[in-house]
Amino acid sequence: MYPNPSPTLLRLVAASAVLLLAGCEIPGLGPDPRIAQREAEAKAIGGACRHALRGLEDCYTLNPKAAKASVFAGWKDMDGYMRENKIEGTPSVLGKMDKPERSERTSDIETEPRDAATGRSRS
Repeated sequence: MYPNPSPTLLRLVAASAVLLLAGCEIPGLGPDPRIAQREAEAKAIGGACRHALRGLEDCYTLNPKAAKASVFAGWKDMDGYMRENKIEGTPSVLGKMDKPERSERTSDIETEPRDAATGRSRS
């Protein structure tokens, strides 16, 4: 009844089907966007550590959840960028701020002058 299709025609149809399906995006089969976001954040952390003149080990310690390979890649990229453009880093002020000393008792502050003999206020 129907004539047998030639092998060349079958190959052409199969190749066309493969090419058409290759352009399709099937949901759920691509990379997880959360993984790409975590990697980008880790690279940004590494770059920020380099700009803040922090060493890699300090950066790893301050950011234990970030992937070390991505932190290193960001640190290395920023290092190359800073050297190429002759940019000086900005030292981090985190942990370097001095806290003001507090007195042991707040009642030590005198608001009115006292009489030396009696210890009472003059007013």
